[in-house]
Amino acid sequence: MKKVTAGRDILGEFAPKFAEVNDDVLFGEVWSREDKLSAKLRSIVTISALISGGNIEQLSYHIEKGKENGITKEEIAEIITHIAFYVGWPKAWSAFNIAKEIYKD
Repeated sequence: MKKVTAGRDILGEFAPKFAEVNDDVLFGEVWSREDKLSAKLRSIVTISALISGGNIEQLSYHIEKGKENGITKEEIAEIITHIAFYVGWPKAWSAFNIAKEIYKD
């Protein structure tokens, strides 16, 4: 997994500690534990959690990352369809609009 610097790039000057924890702990330590949980499965869990919480702003990044981690177009459609019944139809619609753009190729 390549080193993530988004926290420092976006929030480094404004919130340096948050940026450090984002980049070094969340992505540097937690996401890198692929011997415990694959990157693909971590992406599925993360995407599901973001949709569930209505955290659409971060969803594009994580659906793109999920695609890089091997989630197919068919799988993302099935994931969103499945969780729609648990998290709400409007959240699923919002997620589908994002996924459709990312998987349009």
